Amino acid sequence: MSKSPPHTDIAARPRKRMDREAREAHIVAEAISFFAEQGLEGKTRDLAARIGITQPLLYRYFPSKDNLIERVYQEVYVSRWNPDWETLIADRNKPLVERMIAFYRQYADAIYDYNWVRIFVFSGLKGTNINDRYLAHVRSKLIEPLCSEMRHEFALPTTDEVPTCAEECELVWSLHGMFFYRAIRHFVYNQPMIDNVDEVIANDVRTFLKGAPEAMKSIIAKKL
Repeated sequence: MSKSPPHTDIAARPRKRMDREAREAHIVAEAISFFAEQGLEGKTRDLAARIGITQPLLYRYFPSKDNLIERVYQEVYVSRWNPDWETLIADRNKPLVERMIAFYRQYADAIYDYNWVRIFVFSGLKGTNINDRYLAHVRSKLIEPLCSEMRHEFALPTTDEVPTCAEECELVWSLHGMFFYRAIRHFVYNQPMIDNVDEVIANDVRTFLKGAPEAMKSIIAKKL
């Protein structure tokens, strides 16, 4: 996982000759670092100066700042979501605790990263739709499936019998939020990251699952 920020020198650098594909990739990589450091309010003219190109050339590749931010979203968030995680969560041949620990360990490897965390926080502060889109994806691909798997684990009515409700989703979000706050402490508040992250994640999941059955039973009982 990335534990330190990229360079912060935004002085103009000499322009290198690149083909179009390489230049575009270079712009995107620099934009990711730039927005993680400066926030989404960072100016494209400053980004262009940092890269060592003119602002008009930047706009030849990305006609607007919104186009560039969308590309950053695809690179930083969409590309890091592994569809195999959905299969892992649904694999009832393994105990739920093992599936959840394996998922969150792999997810930590993907998102405990300076750029990922800081752009996500800056996006929320600016009010862009990055957060809404990504969290909707997490809800459909992780939170709701975990609700279903927990019902199966705890011998509760299926989601066909009693539809998933906001309260049980909120229960799972509480675990997810605890996991994410560890990254906030490190990449936003500059606090040290604990060395044995894998073991801490296992402890988080085991502790959550000890209290979850009674909470889930109470929530579902109110819906019957």
